[in-house]
Amino acid sequence: MVGPANKRQKREQYKSERGEDAKKNQELPKKKFYRQRAHANPFSDHHLTYPITPAHMDWSSFYPAFVTTPEEVQANPQSEIDIEFGRVRQLKKDVEVADIGCGFGGLLVALAPVLPDTLLLGMEIRTQVTEYVRERIKALRAQNPDTGLYQNIGCLRANAMKFLPNFFKKQQLSKIFFCFPDPHFKARKHKARIVSTTLNSEYAYVLRPGGIVYTITDVEDLHNWMVGHFDAHPSFERVQEDEQEADECVKIMRVETEEGKKVERNNGQKFVALFRRLEEPPW
Repeated sequence: MVGPANKRQKREQYKSERGEDAKKNQELPKKKFYRQRAHANPFSDHHLTYPITPAHMDWSSFYPAFVTTPEEVQANPQSEIDIEFGRVRQLKKDVEVADIGCGFGGLLVALAPVLPDTLLLGMEIRTQVTEYVRERIKALRAQNPDTGLYQNIGCLRANAMKFLPNFFKKQQLSKIFFCFPDPHFKARKHKARIVSTTLNSEYAYVLRPGGIVYTITDVEDLHNWMVGHFDAHPSFERVQEDEQEADECVKIMRVETEEGKKVERNNGQKFVALFRRLEEPPW
């Protein structure tokens, strides 16, 4: 006698049926079939695929509505990189916003209509969660075929602690979000925190002068850690509170992420801090 299907079988069956049924592709995916433990070791080998340089990254499958036309391609001759490694389909504009550790994509989805002309990318290390966000974006696009909504967001499985400069060139980004990152409470785990002296230098590299780093957490110790490390870095200055509270992205960041909603339900505190990328010093 065959017993009831286990969680893995139910997950595989759901995804198979979803892939075969065009109507289901227009339905938002069910989060329960994409659950994965919250903590992932950023120092482990996750068998990730990443480009050699940002010039080698093909974004066309993430933002198909922004791929250059054949006429635009003809006007842009092949570079040595194109010739050696094969033509990379170019976008009409670069990705400008990165949500690092995007979780289930709540911030991306909320920001998409607010920043309709800006390409936003969610970066998530967990396989199942990345798949969920991609299916969510696919469904939202299918639900809005005439408006072009949600064409400007994408999600990539990546380890930003290791490979961020492989995806973004110098001064490419205008905004970076760190929403409720893993606090890694134990002192011996602090090296795995997403904010550190070394990593802040990488964020400074990919962020343009005037660009903003957004941080939010419900853990005061982690908030103080992030503030201390950004304050100590010569490439950043903290944004004043009045400017911070007037930022539309801050209002969205507080309420639209899954973790933020959980904190809200539990009547927890949220600690917010923004940091501006300073101009390069004159040489």
